[in-house]
Amino acid sequence: MKKILLPTDFSDNAWNAIVYALHFFKNESCTFYILHTYTPSFYRADYMMGGPTFSAIPDAGVDIAQAGLDQTLADIGKNYKNTKHQFKTLSAFNMLTDEIREVTESKNIDIIIMGTQGATGAKEIFLGTRTVHVIRKSRIPVLVVPNGYVFRELKSVLFPSDYVNSVEKEEVQMLIDMTKMHNAKLTILNVKDDYDLTDGQRENKASLASYYYTLHPKFEQVKGKLMPNAIHEYIEQHGVGLLAMMNRKHSFLDRLIVQPNVDSIGYHTKIPFLVMPYASEESKK
Repeated sequence: MKKILLPTDFSDNAWNAIVYALHFFKNESCTFYILHTYTPSFYRADYMMGGPTFSAIPDAGVDIAQAGLDQTLADIGKNYKNTKHQFKTLSAFNMLTDEIREVTESKNIDIIIMGTQGATGAKEIFLGTRTVHVIRKSRIPVLVVPNGYVFRELKSVLFPSDYVNSVEKEEVQMLIDMTKMHNAKLTILNVKDDYDLTDGQRENKASLASYYYTLHPKFEQVKGKLMPNAIHEYIEQHGVGLLAMMNRKHSFLDRLIVQPNVDSIGYHTKIPFLVMPYASEESKK
């Protein structure tokens, strides 16, 4: 049974991500943990001792959190009944990224699914600041659902790779499971200036082929284009329903999510975006 964490701030954007998750895993037995975090408008000494439960002064944040979680459960029960799905609610006086890390470890969460509005101005990060922080700190896969994206049956998955770094099967297992779940077609896309791979790259490509062999993946290369533009164009031209990438420090993805000029590159996440961490790298933290 998969354990899925759904962070929510009770916005339409967060609700949209929850609905997407319920549809995506509709045929799977899952436990969904719906998480809301909050902080008071100012810090008091009693909070420093351990949060609102130590305070003699009522905190409206606690009541708002519980009311929001209760309403979310009620809306799910009314509109998305599924005997395969179980739900648990969590609220915490904590920073979102810190609480997510604690919950993923204590509950053995398999994947985080959350919404993002993306950038609307030149000074904004294209995934949204909170989403970026979660991606950068998470030790498990994060599935980002763009604001307003309506679930449709997954038919095509794109996995860009430069084949520079080796990947372990456990690091892409979630992608394998999700692709199999929907009987989707997987394309592995390589973007480079020429078609000559190094010996190391060929070895890493062969490893990916062995991991994905049951999916019968399609390997493609694009020459003479910037990585972001090539990905965006491929998605548009082939109707890709899910973009999946590895997240490694100093990688293309790492640079992409923190560069303030990403809008000028012309890349926007218009489809759900699965980010998978390198387990070997995380184990060293």
